[in-house]
Amino acid sequence: MIRQRVYKSRVFFLWCFCTLLAAMIQTNWPNLLKLQEVSPDIILVVLVYFAIAYGEEWAMFTGLLGGLYLDVAVGTTLGHYVLCYVVMGYILGRLSTRLITEHAAIKAGAVFAAGTGWGILYASIQYMQRPQSGMIQPLITNFIPTAFYSAIITPLVFLTLDRIFHRRDYMGGGLQS
Repeated sequence: MIRQRVYKSRVFFLWCFCTLLAAMIQTNWPNLLKLQEVSPDIILVVLVYFAIAYGEEWAMFTGLLGGLYLDVAVGTTLGHYVLCYVVMGYILGRLSTRLITEHAAIKAGAVFAAGTGWGILYASIQYMQRPQSGMIQPLITNFIPTAFYSAIITPLVFLTLDRIFHRRDYMGGGLQS
């Protein structure tokens, strides 16, 4: 028997607010977050959170909303960010059903892998549009450090989102209070 989850409108509002807030922080305050000329991809971290917590549908919608905001705010080709985020949301949502995702290192590793995969996909699309720009150099100098920095801030973002969405998952048996 298939059991459908029923979510209240409050949860949808909070999801939309958190996604748009992450996009606004990423685009409006990049200098505040910069460390050695690298800024974290906060939308990707939020996307990984929703992939792990709620599945691929929520992650894909997070990628759609955050990607649309970034496409408009940054001024790239419309759909460039959307495609990359939605693909990563689907892949991570599917993988999260097969991984034990409650360990902090697994979550940070998932963010790093998603950031690297997102960078490869983004650089590939960029290379197809403009072959003279190159593909390997932006990947090494920008996308890999961004994925690493995003993985470092993962525990902080995940803890904040867990508090907002009141998620309390317990692993294993034993006493639970």
